[in-house]
Amino acid sequence: MRVVLTLAAVAAMVVQVGGCAAQVVPGRPSAATAIDPNDAGGLDVNNDGPTGPRQGVPDADLTVEGTTGSEEDRLATNAVADLYDYWDEQLPGLFDEKFTHIQRLVSYDSNGAGVTICGESTAGFVNAFYCGGNGEDAIAWDRGVLLPSLTDMFGPMSVVGVLAHEMGHAVQFRLGEKSSMSQSTPTIVREQQADCYMGNFMRWVVDDKSKHFQLNTGKGLNDILATLFFIRDPAGLDHQTQGAHGLAFDRVFAFQEGFSHDPKRCATMDVDEIDSRITEQERSKADDRVSGNAPIDDNTLGLLQDSLDDAFKDNGAEQPEITQNDSKCEKGKSTSPATYCPDENIVGIDVNKLKQIAKPPAQGTEPGTAGAGIGDFAAFAEIASRYTLAIQKQIGADLDDENAGLRTACLTGAWTAFTVDKDPNTEDKKLHLAVGDLDEAVAELLQDDSLIAADINGNPVESGFARVEAFRRGYKDGSAPCSEDFI
Repeated sequence: MRVVLTLAAVAAMVVQVGGCAAQVVPGRPSAATAIDPNDAGGLDVNNDGPTGPRQGVPDADLTVEGTTGSEEDRLATNAVADLYDYWDEQLPGLFDEKFTHIQRLVSYDSNGAGVTICGESTAGFVNAFYCGGNGEDAIAWDRGVLLPSLTDMFGPMSVVGVLAHEMGHAVQFRLGEKSSMSQSTPTIVREQQADCYMGNFMRWVVDDKSKHFQLNTGKGLNDILATLFFIRDPAGLDHQTQGAHGLAFDRVFAFQEGFSHDPKRCATMDVDEIDSRITEQERSKADDRVSGNAPIDDNTLGLLQDSLDDAFKDNGAEQPEITQNDSKCEKGKSTSPATYCPDENIVGIDVNKLKQIAKPPAQGTEPGTAGAGIGDFAAFAEIASRYTLAIQKQIGADLDDENAGLRTACLTGAWTAFTVDKDPNTEDKKLHLAVGDLDEAVAELLQDDSLIAADINGNPVESGFARVEAFRRGYKDGSAPCSEDFI
């Protein structure tokens, strides 16, 4: 988040802070259906089901250049084989097209000697990618750095997900106009479609149709969604830039569309749709006015208190005070790193723990793990989520059930949208949404112990799908659906 001074303010004078605000007043009614906290794309959430490679299943027999037979290569090769099975079925059935298999599969080590693919060397290239056109039809993966990093951070199914995205590009290449593709199609459309096709395949895995893999709809699916934060665009990259994949907030939406629908839905994603819904349209202004990471200190906490009070001033609730008391309540259960104490009407916070969350993640580390951090918005949103419980209390809502978790996520999303700077030329010294904040929200929402979609006792909604949908609904539709849809 950021504090606006003036458009012409020098970089050194602009304080970047991570917080936002939403107003609970009558707004545009939500036409969307209620969100089921135990639903993931039409399926019941199941945390007990198996997730990962199936045991006792023979490995696929595919020709892969450069393979060492490592666990990473076996994982990737089996993923490609199952993707073949899926698209062999889908393309003829839905598009009346035969799916031709990839001509060249390549495993390489980005720390080793480079391999030439599409005229470029893989030396130092930590990535997985599809290359098509000009006589090339290849999928390649970095077994040395990328695949083990993904497995360590999000589990082996994250590797399957990334390769499903790359296979999505091969599908586009084969379908052409049937997938809204042409020579002039912007990269962002290609990437959003590939995320959607990835969602199609992962639904097939969840439906227990994959030969080599299984995925549950609880933590297993949540980890796949979290992977999209790790491989998102850097903050500040305009969505129309060549090579742009999109922010995690938008990529998760595309994945969810694919998971909830068949591949024909993905094929309809075109320039008009993407331009109408990409969240941060002005992402090319990567200067101090729109980016940055703020410390958690008395100044920024004071600004956050002002922002929340202003956002919820028309609700009629007795507004809680943010208090640095190590996140304690004299009565009732306390949650960390922030807690709402209804008897005292305070939001107690543990500043040291919030500072840890507010640290920007280091490259190659999983957001939220020890020493990694997520970013300033994640920390401020944790506090804001507890503040919204006072607003919910005012309307007589239950604070200790799953609907409370969804309302909390929705209100936090509406609060985020409230702080979008409508006039950057005006000096107001208030908190405003900064580039990358929405991605931090997604990352924090998908943490196992996130408070952004949790009830007063800190119990988060199990479904990562439902968490993100509720947050997005508040961000897109305002606060009205937060009280109307989660009763």
